[in-house]
Amino acid sequence: MGSLVLQVFGQRAVEVHLLPERGVVSIGRTTDHDVAIDDPSISRQHARLHVAAELEIEDLGSKNGCTVRRVRQGGSDASASAVEARVGKRERARFSPGDMVLLGSVVLAVRPRASGREQPSVKIETQSIAEPARAGVVLEDPAMRRVYELARRLAVGDVSILLLGETGVGKDVLARAIHEASPRASGPLVRLNCAALAEQLLESELFGHEKGAFTGAVATKPGLLESAHGGTVFLDEVGELPLTTQAKLLRVLEAGEVLRVGALKPRAIDVRFVAATNRDLSHEVARGSFRKDLYFRLNGVSLVIPPLRQRRGELRALVASMLGDAARRLARPVPRVDPAAMAALDRHSWPGNLRELRNVIERSLLLCQGGVITADLLHLEQGLAGGPGAVAEVPAVAAPAPAAAAPPGRGGVRDELLALERERMIEALERCAGNQTQAAEALGMSRRTFVKKLVDHDIPRPRSAPRK
Repeated sequence: MGSLVLQVFGQRAVEVHLLPERGVVSIGRTTDHDVAIDDPSISRQHARLHVAAELEIEDLGSKNGCTVRRVRQGGSDASASAVEARVGKRERARFSPGDMVLLGSVVLAVRPRASGREQPSVKIETQSIAEPARAGVVLEDPAMRRVYELARRLAVGDVSILLLGETGVGKDVLARAIHEASPRASGPLVRLNCAALAEQLLESELFGHEKGAFTGAVATKPGLLESAHGGTVFLDEVGELPLTTQAKLLRVLEAGEVLRVGALKPRAIDVRFVAATNRDLSHEVARGSFRKDLYFRLNGVSLVIPPLRQRRGELRALVASMLGDAARRLARPVPRVDPAAMAALDRHSWPGNLRELRNVIERSLLLCQGGVITADLLHLEQGLAGGPGAVAEVPAVAAPAPAAAAPPGRGGVRDELLALERERMIEALERCAGNQTQAAEALGMSRRTFVKKLVDHDIPRPRSAPRK
């Protein structure tokens, strides 16, 4: 399996331990263990970690038990889920790098060693670590609270984190929360959408270039990875990285060095990686479109964000939060959502998740004229709202009633709504690298409706950059 590292995330510290190529590692609260964890939730004789061709955790009859938290994917984003399995007393359970092992309130993660840079038994004190930012984050669902609590615990170390979930679930929000809860919070958070740039531009943006490295390189330019020194790099849509770029990124993760395009000597950088995807990367590895070694480097720990349809208990609070934010931006009073409208929102399947919900809320706010958002303003296709694969078509923008005059000093509601819709479509195309089908899905539209609206809004139909 190669050289591995065990990271222990306790209440007050993170410890790093080098693991043997093969063997048994004892874990407990007393100092006579290979890994001694000074935490009240850990028993004197808690567990054994068996390192061989596969990893196993064995419970030694501990008081608070051992739990393996695995990520399951079935080849599509909709099937990604986190499953916790309790290990029976005196029994063993297999797990893999990327999974988490919970011993009481302590989290264990196993990942590949990074080119000898780790030293054994390194302890990182965490007393000064701040809580993640809560602005605009609703955590009323137990599964979401669990995800954010694990993220807060993992944030204090340097383990790479892979965020999984459908388009629009809020992976970027969780990435920011991880950064702000980490010792790197005072450093930069640099985000790169790997699907938004052509391959020729991606390498230069990531690694930078020297003057004269290629036609048009009239000056030296540091890359995004260099600019994130001392902070966090968030690689969104990491599954879209071309294979040539994957190989160069692997060097950064293994050696902590970046080589600019056209440069002869690498530069040392200190960054923490958080990556996100709605793809099943293990499936992409099997297909040969994603490097196995890079996958294991990025997948230090996986966190799955559940889709909105699985956390409907948060819907009312999310609607209130988004409606308040939109009303403040537009300098409008916050309208009330009537019961029929709320029921319609609750019945919808939300294939576009939070992104789709935000679009619906902003659109209904612009259409609202009487201080109350009614069901007819939502434009949800209720006949299509029953299943997880449903796609709600967004109808053409309707003109406001003749009696509804535009507020003084503003354009009409129709103009505002059209401008908002056009802006959202352009943003979706940028996020999806010009892929019209993906952009339509992100906005909760059918492709036919999306293409029609491109024409209506006079938006040129783009061509996706070819993959090599």
